Amino acid sequence: MTIDAAPSAFPSPRRRGSSRKRRRFALFALVGLVLSAATALVLYALDDTIVFFRTPSEIAKMDVTPGQRFRLGGLVKHGSIVHEGSTVRFVVTDNASDMSVTYSGLLPDLFREGQGVVTEGFVQPEGGFKADNVLAKHDENYMPKDVADRLKAQGLWNEGQTPGQTPAAAQGAAK
Repeated sequence: MTIDAAPSAFPSPRRRGSSRKRRRFALFALVGLVLSAATALVLYALDDTIVFFRTPSEIAKMDVTPGQRFRLGGLVKHGSIVHEGSTVRFVVTDNASDMSVTYSGLLPDLFREGQGVVTEGFVQPEGGFKADNVLAKHDENYMPKDVADRLKAQGLWNEGQTPGQTPAAAQGAAK
């Protein structure tokens, strides 16, 4: 009795392991492709809902279309808060430019003059900013990071400065 031991009759253990590795690699590649496609779809869907942050100086320099949504950040200008029923008008400043804001609704408890604020809304056709969301500081030393970074870049904010204080006054207080 003779046994035909042709190479194709009995696959070698090495060849069997290799095909498992190929299948496993193909499965991982497929899972990676599906996750990449899902991430791309989510980012594409969020593209219209992403709201960008701007300071009053940046808005003055750029061409903003009325109705375009973005976030406006800076400091609430001293003496600018006016209550008219449930509507509040105030001015947001970065000490270089100002922008008037109109907001209807309840303001955060810690909202006041000279403090950091971020408002979300759009520019009205007649000018001014119509806010539908107002975020205020949450403790005595808080300044929204984006606002502080932009004020620092413009030379209008120092690390030891309290909100609403000028950089020169902060340096004098530090001495």
